[in-house]
Amino acid sequence: MPHNLTDLSNVRRDVKDANGLPNAHYIDPAIYNEEKNALLFAQWAGLAVAADVPEPGDAVPLEFMGMPLLLLRDKDGGVRVFHNICRHRGMILVEAPRKIEGAIRCPYHSWCYSTKGKLVSTPHVGGPGHNTHEAIKREDLGLLELRSHIWRDVVWINISGDAAEFEDAMADVIERWQDFDRPLYHGGADSKFQLDVKTNWKLAVENYCESYHLPWIHPGLNSYSKLEDHYHIENPGRFSGQGTMVYRQLKDDAGTTFPDFEGVGEKWHEQAEYIAIYPNVLLGAQRDHAFTIILEPNGPEHTTEHIHLYYATPDTDVNLRRLNTAQWQSVFEEDIFVVEGMQKGRHVDQFDGGRFSPVMDSPTHCFHDWVAGRIIAHRGQAKAAE
Repeated sequence: MPHNLTDLSNVRRDVKDANGLPNAHYIDPAIYNEEKNALLFAQWAGLAVAADVPEPGDAVPLEFMGMPLLLLRDKDGGVRVFHNICRHRGMILVEAPRKIEGAIRCPYHSWCYSTKGKLVSTPHVGGPGHNTHEAIKREDLGLLELRSHIWRDVVWINISGDAAEFEDAMADVIERWQDFDRPLYHGGADSKFQLDVKTNWKLAVENYCESYHLPWIHPGLNSYSKLEDHYHIENPGRFSGQGTMVYRQLKDDAGTTFPDFEGVGEKWHEQAEYIAIYPNVLLGAQRDHAFTIILEPNGPEHTTEHIHLYYATPDTDVNLRRLNTAQWQSVFEEDIFVVEGMQKGRHVDQFDGGRFSPVMDSPTHCFHDWVAGRIIAHRGQAKAAE
């Protein structure tokens, strides 16, 4: 079936009657490209974390859906995202993470830009020894900056430029977690890791949304935070996930725990929440630490998960931090064979997208419904533009 004719009507039915997304939405390069525009470029998506560029001048080249970008902390401490290309001939500016000491210099013809993206030097542009030309207006040729916003240390970007203001687009989840509106301190080098997974990025979201798999995939977690202790979180069109009424703080052999977020409230002493914010950011909030997972799509059947852990104070115990990182890495690694197995399953031509448990799978169906709705709207806009 041609990609532009995938039938999504069953996906948008009530959860008790719905099918999941058709196979093509996990394996077809044309669909992947369609979803790039409909799902990832058109709203606020997660690119990285501000902790990736801790000091002024820190620059990290990244790719997002094949687009070369530059994450940069400018000389005044602001975090910016630019297209990582020179305005002259489109040459890549920064090839590897580094500190920008002066200007960002293009290695091709030495055009130079400030850390705020201003074009400051164009050597020999008017001929040997002539560094200006009336046709080359520097004020119009600064680096192309993407719309970006930082919340919970995530660097969110809107490539299309026309999404609602971040505070409006995320108003519901910001309000939901207002008790956690506290400073977050990244744990540092021992509090981040990445997982390379042979799966479509959407399957990672789908798996994260639900607790149904807990007894079989996460028996360690389920031993104290049981399936029946969990509840659904659903905000159609924005986010979905799960919460637990039983959160157990990590302790070392001496009984040491992480300090709580100040004033977080008694409600959260035993409660924790895990939310997938569409399209590609997975967040966890607990009384004493938080985590972020940014899903980096790398083609229809490959995803890199970037995991970062945060704490209430900048000086947490290093051994306890490492123990926490190892524990979460173990939990997230338990999911790998599941999402990779579902990915393989999408190569069975007769698979109809599957069905949902109306009781247990509704947060995942919430995500499918959002995907289908965005794609249908995108196709409608494309047809209207013909």
